[in-house]
Amino acid sequence: MDGAAVLRQLVGQIQELCELYGSPSLDYPHLNPRLYMVELNNSSLEYDFCGLIMEDNSDQKMVEVNKSLPCKRSRREKNPAKALALTSTDFMDQQIWKDFPEDLFEAVIARLPIDSFFRFRTVCRKWNSLLTSHSFSQHFAEVPRSHPWFYTVTPENISSAAMYDPSSRKWHHFSIPFLPAKTIILPVASAGGLICFLDLGHKNFYVCNPLTNSFKELPPRSFRVWSRVAVGMILNGTTANNGYKIVWLGCNGDHEIYDSLQNRWTRDGAFPSSIKLPLSLNFRSQTVSIGNSLYFMHAEPDGILSYDVANGAWKQFIIPSPSHLTDYTLAEYGGQVMLVGLVTKNAVTCVYIWELQKMTFLWKEVDRMPNIWCLELYGKHVRMTCLGNRGLLMLSLRSRRMNRLVTYNMSNKEWQRVPECLLPHGRKRQSIACGTAFDPCPTAFA
Repeated sequence: MDGAAVLRQLVGQIQELCELYGSPSLDYPHLNPRLYMVELNNSSLEYDFCGLIMEDNSDQKMVEVNKSLPCKRSRREKNPAKALALTSTDFMDQQIWKDFPEDLFEAVIARLPIDSFFRFRTVCRKWNSLLTSHSFSQHFAEVPRSHPWFYTVTPENISSAAMYDPSSRKWHHFSIPFLPAKTIILPVASAGGLICFLDLGHKNFYVCNPLTNSFKELPPRSFRVWSRVAVGMILNGTTANNGYKIVWLGCNGDHEIYDSLQNRWTRDGAFPSSIKLPLSLNFRSQTVSIGNSLYFMHAEPDGILSYDVANGAWKQFIIPSPSHLTDYTLAEYGGQVMLVGLVTKNAVTCVYIWELQKMTFLWKEVDRMPNIWCLELYGKHVRMTCLGNRGLLMLSLRSRRMNRLVTYNMSNKEWQRVPECLLPHGRKRQSIACGTAFDPCPTAFA
């Protein structure tokens, strides 16, 4: 069959399809002719803005029937695919969604990205009430979560905060309406999706879920401690709904434990006499939890204090710090105690990662920041703030002429720059005064 015969056959098929689906036919004399792309090796068809197109990636020919301007068409004709989608959606709303199983609905919602819960709660009261459903909590607990979020406070405005989601690489601005308005409240610890706050006067503790604004002010402590304290938080089980404990420790050995199930502070006896007082606690280091134990960092002598919440036992480990170490903090990865520190030697500054060896109780270097990034720190007086949990760290590196925010993934040893955070008034913020990493959990209640 020659080319002309093939062409006539294809045009005939087009006319039949147009008549079948109600589209303008080529035989109608009152309509302007169209421009068609005829595919000789494939019979698939689809619409475009000026008529029918027959696509072919290998051998296409253009056939022009008379050049003229396209006639005006309705929106449904211009975009039949969209019209078909709307029709299908309406059909699904009526026939399927009304009988969608409730348990399957909860399982699907539990697998949404965490940041979608901000919009999810505003859809209707029923969706918002899912967060308090026991079955939904079970579905959510079954879904593995890859990365924690970071709750950060800026030095420019210490009363405001922003959360960073490393999965989507986005910042979220929010407010916690229940926190005291005239008092500066800072995050000091976290566990199970809940964040523990302490006011600057070291008087009152608060616990809040920043995703849901579930909030609680803790009862007053049995005695006042006006000096700085190190704070740790740990879960009783796998989720915050099984209860949690908060431990604060002062340099003179004073300490108390808050139990959320009993809603009160207790003290489990005197500090061990084997540990020399006063303690030189490193308040710039975060407290980490592994199993039933909390780990605090101290200096003079350098080392770690551990507290077992199950039996109330305190232990001290003397561990020499790496040389030329300035700012440093504890971290945790895979049940191991890690150390993140800034090392400065001969005007060269770099971030190092160490792991605590269980047999020798010495720090072993496992990674360091790429050399090209360390060159940016050369000759600068750099300070570091580090937040971290479950193997993901956020580092704020700042000097008089530089501010950098980077993340470090301990599992794949990947360093990544954090996108700039814009404050609500449009100003950029690239440094962190303080903060904490937390596992976002919309089903956790204070």
